[in-house]
Amino acid sequence: MEETISLKELFNTLKKRMLLIIMIALIAVSASAVVSYFFITPVYQSSTQLLVNQERTEQPNLNVSDIQANLELINTYNVIIKSPVILDKVSEQMNGKFSAAQLNEKITVQTESESQVVNVSVQDPDPHVAADIANSTAAVFQEDIVELMNVDNVSILAPAEVKSSQAPVSPQPILNMAIALVVGLMIGVGLAFLLEYLDNTIKTEQDIEKTLDLPLLGVIGNITSIVEEDPKPKKSRTADVRSERYGG
Repeated sequence: MEETISLKELFNTLKKRMLLIIMIALIAVSASAVVSYFFITPVYQSSTQLLVNQERTEQPNLNVSDIQANLELINTYNVIIKSPVILDKVSEQMNGKFSAAQLNEKITVQTESESQVVNVSVQDPDPHVAADIANSTAAVFQEDIVELMNVDNVSILAPAEVKSSQAPVSPQPILNMAIALVVGLMIGVGLAFLLEYLDNTIKTEQDIEKTLDLPLLGVIGNITSIVEEDPKPKKSRTADVRSERYGG
């Protein structure tokens, strides 16, 4: 029984503060939309794919150690791609527009699960610049890996291209607005319960019982006095005396 009453009180609190909760949620969503559409610079992403071929071996089948060696080789390539040896040359090809440290922040290298394909992704506010950095990085790596590792087993599968209808990867206004809505509702609900907790005024009979810890014996209602007026106007006594004195 106490749990039912507790849930009812919670529901009544939310119902009483519903306008406040909705206003806070709308403010949060509006602020998120304004920031996402007008203040955050869109960022575009371009990617190129590299294929790391297996080294030729006289054995017809690969054993576990060969597979492990290939995976370690791919992980090594991932580190080399973002190394200053590669990025310094990419910076030179970009006419020094970006330093090696700046390129390192823009480039992300990922390996497809259980494959020999390496994705080189670049993010930049200009989609054409992002594609140029990705293609330059792949070309420099393919050329220099021959001298660095004494192997020639890297091929470019798909160069980075700029599509006409390419959408930015960030910001994502819809996602940001959805997150802002959830956060706004949480803040509104929390504020509603906080205001209810800080409200010590007595409004109902139940509040009196809780405050005094005494049973309620009776309730005095509001009594409104109604005075009925005679529709016929009463004749003044002074007028009656004057009438008798002058024989009126």
